[in-house]
Amino acid sequence: MDAVNEWLLTWGDNLWTWIVLPVVVLLGIYFTVRSGVVQFRLVPEMFRTLTDKTPRNESGEPQSVSAFQAFTMSAASRVGVGNIAGVGTAIAVGGPGAVFWMWLMAFIGGASSFIESSLAQLFKVRDKDSFRGGPAYYMERGLKARWLGVWFAIILIVCFPFAFSSLQANTISATVTATVGADSAWLPWGVGLGIAVLTGLVVFGGVRRIASVTQFLVPIMALAYLLLGIVVVALHVDRIGPVFVEIFTQAWGFNEVVGAAFGYIVLTGVKRGMFSNEAGLGSAPNAGASAAVTHPVKQGLVQTLGVYFDTFLVCSITAFIILVSVPDLGSATRGIGLTQGALVSTLGDWSSIALSVIVFLLAFSSILGNYYYGESNIEFITTRPWVLNAYRILVVVAVLAGSVVGADLVWNFADGVMGLMALTNLIAIGLLSGIAFKLLSDYTHQRRQGRDPVFTRDRLAGVTGIECWEDELSVTGPLDLPTRQHQAAKHRDHLHQQDERSD
Repeated sequence: MDAVNEWLLTWGDNLWTWIVLPVVVLLGIYFTVRSGVVQFRLVPEMFRTLTDKTPRNESGEPQSVSAFQAFTMSAASRVGVGNIAGVGTAIAVGGPGAVFWMWLMAFIGGASSFIESSLAQLFKVRDKDSFRGGPAYYMERGLKARWLGVWFAIILIVCFPFAFSSLQANTISATVTATVGADSAWLPWGVGLGIAVLTGLVVFGGVRRIASVTQFLVPIMALAYLLLGIVVVALHVDRIGPVFVEIFTQAWGFNEVVGAAFGYIVLTGVKRGMFSNEAGLGSAPNAGASAAVTHPVKQGLVQTLGVYFDTFLVCSITAFIILVSVPDLGSATRGIGLTQGALVSTLGDWSSIALSVIVFLLAFSSILGNYYYGESNIEFITTRPWVLNAYRILVVVAVLAGSVVGADLVWNFADGVMGLMALTNLIAIGLLSGIAFKLLSDYTHQRRQGRDPVFTRDRLAGVTGIECWEDELSVTGPLDLPTRQHQAAKHRDHLHQQDERSD
């Protein structure tokens, strides 16, 4: 087993160092330049579109989940143990400098996140009372390569609902065991069984129930953790300046605390950053595609905001909790133990219990977000009900198993699979990015005219494979099909006339 673990670690590091990292950086820079730094330029639009009203169907019901609910579903997956354990590991291995590279890659990755989520919205499909989509769908419909979509779907299913959810459950179990302080063989099983039961109750209820739960959990857990972190930083206010100096100077390999080489610091920051904020990874677009919005770009902007929320807020709080409390990292433990020790050293033993509760909320919401990503991709491969039910059962079993097994092998395996997943998605969005830039141009054109942007598929002449967007207007109230079609035609004519006058 040790030999397998070592092979996975070496294979994963080589994949990330020589292939994934260069592609992530180069494409992120290309998207940033071609989009006119959309991830910075349209920050106000990100907040505005987050609270958009959800378009209604002919019965007056929301067409799908709202933009905010899609944001919380993706945040549920993004904001997990990677923000606590992952950041702790990054600092222990790569020193404070790894935080700088997490920040930089979040900014660059914001452009990649915008592209992938805008494409997911464009090529989404209808699914009962909601929408579904993601990289597998734009690979099939945009690139006309279903085989690539199936390949991506399989990688995602292995990586997120099984490997990553097992890790989330393992972290919950480890944190509870450490907090209780009981050396009992049955405790991890008891914790795992409880998590498995809660997971089953939610995932068998469908996407609406998942959206409702994450909409409730994500703001609570984020606020609680941020408040806890602010208290710790406030108690060490004299350390804030030196911490910033350490982050920026040690990012370049000067006086690195743990003796890490420059390349390893960068690699650690990028890997842990991508695991945490998922920018360009191809996971968040599965949640972004589920939203009912009036323009694909709106969800691209919302999901970019999710990257910032994850890295610049939650990950940064973890980094500062550790660095202001534990300035000597030479003998620091890795993972969640580093964060837990920093909290206890500042606030006392009660903070360990508080962190256990927060970790449970973080990890459980991530399990739900990971599950939804897998469901969307299961339905891409097949719509047979028994397959979906079997998948749900396996997810529950994976959560239970993850609570009681060692995590090292799963971490290294997941890192390698995540690299393959990111590489596949980045190649696809690189090939399809021209369509996303046209969508952005259409959106900004309408905003300059003072309109709330509305997209219909005839505005992208020559692009095929678009199933939706023929009449998605921001109309409320029940309308029969002929009326909606008539209003859609009038609306398109009106938009074209305004475009011609503005030109």
